[in-house]
Amino acid sequence: MGAVNDAFMASGKDMEHTVYLGLGTNLGDKEGNLHVAIDRIGEEIGTVMRRSSFLATEPWGFASDNTFVNAAVMVKTCMTPLEVLHATQRIEQGMGRTVKSVDGKYHDRIIDIDILLYDDISMSTEELAIPHPLMHERDFVMIPLREIL
Repeated sequence: MGAVNDAFMASGKDMEHTVYLGLGTNLGDKEGNLHVAIDRIGEEIGTVMRRSSFLATEPWGFASDNTFVNAAVMVKTCMTPLEVLHATQRIEQGMGRTVKSVDGKYHDRIIDIDILLYDDISMSTEELAIPHPLMHERDFVMIPLREIL
């Protein structure tokens, strides 16, 4: 990630970037969770320029009695990709998510925020892959994303 992060720093941290985020929740007040997350994204990451409608979906990759509500947002930010990642993780933790999915083991969650796209970059590190590597396999990501592209 050093080279990508260094390139962002060299180009000027104050440059505005376009990032697309996917959001999902299947616990509690699902629509309320999305509204809170979107508000916090606007406060902590940048200006939310577009927001998809909310989409009710079945769990993907694991069994649960709790259906999901998903959405996507387009945000203008001056943050680097890693800064956006860390901000989304802080938002998730602040909303009560204590465990992230690891090695394809998914579970119920109060909120999940994924970086789908960031400008036109393509990168892959242990910590972050852009574009999101599984987004094309997931209608619950692609339907809201197409709505705001």
